[in-house]
Amino acid sequence: MSTSEQAKETAPWGSQFTDHMVTARYEPEQGWSDLTVTKYQPLQLDPSTSVLHYGQAIFEGLKAYHQPDGSVSVFRPEQNAARFARSAHRLAMAELPEELFLESLRLLVNEDRDRVPTQSGESLYLRPLEIASDARLLTQPSLSYLYVLMASPVADYFQHGVHPVRVWLSTEYSRAMPGGTGAAKCAGNYAAAMLAQKQGAEQGCDQVVWLDSVEHRFVEEMGGMNLFFVFSGNRLVTPQLTGTLLPGVTRDSILTLGEDLGLQVEERLISTDEWEQSVADGSLLEVFACGTAAIITPVGEVRHPNGSFVIGDGGSGELTMRLRETLLGIQQGTVADVHNWMRHIA
Repeated sequence: MSTSEQAKETAPWGSQFTDHMVTARYEPEQGWSDLTVTKYQPLQLDPSTSVLHYGQAIFEGLKAYHQPDGSVSVFRPEQNAARFARSAHRLAMAELPEELFLESLRLLVNEDRDRVPTQSGESLYLRPLEIASDARLLTQPSLSYLYVLMASPVADYFQHGVHPVRVWLSTEYSRAMPGGTGAAKCAGNYAAAMLAQKQGAEQGCDQVVWLDSVEHRFVEEMGGMNLFFVFSGNRLVTPQLTGTLLPGVTRDSILTLGEDLGLQVEERLISTDEWEQSVADGSLLEVFACGTAAIITPVGEVRHPNGSFVIGDGGSGELTMRLRETLLGIQQGTVADVHNWMRHIA
């Protein structure tokens, strides 16, 4: 095994970065300016910088893929730009215009094009970040902001192949509440989730499934991923967006692909009782989670304070894997992009 292959095998996902990053700054008098490619380097922040105290921080995650003709394309970046702006609005932050968001992607990918992986399942993960940058301790929205875009060459999220995960139903903690920041991709949501994730790990689980914060009955998300349920009768069901779930780009794409396959697609409330009972009566065939990092992840077993149950035979379902292969094929340019989701960038 070569040195580069060994590094790929042992380095944690998203822990290696390209040589450059892109930055821009916002000031109320002039708006966004100074979109610049720089060397990848530490940020210098005053100890009083607003983000460190009041948590105005949002981010996105999307991928650039090497194409068969040698070009590089990004998957649905306009959707990430729109969600980035919505997240900014929810946290009372300056909204980065879509054209600047897209231009930052183009600048960085072209600068570090030689770092875009070329093997199947590999990609260049792009992480846009915006933070409040006022250096003062006033409890109010910052006036100035810093935008940073970084890139990390990544292999398949699963080093040893796709495998079903075991999940823990979190009945003690909540990810989001009505009127909260659940629909925003902000740093605080992830910090608040880590104790429940630790609890899940103590129960022998890979991930936590979040339930609604009012009744702790209705399924919302798995970790930072959206969930899908495959029922008999060609039904593909996902929890509806209520304002407490993150509207995933991959989620939206799978809804479209499900319709392409002739499935009956539904967005509705799904209770934990329905989940367990439909497994028991055999009407629920498969469950999977989806997101940018792992694309599609099969769910094999569910544990909760009163017991556990296995979905199907506990393996990766046929439709789950078909959707995963189709979506990855579109991203890598080996399956026809009939919905025009891929954007040429380099």
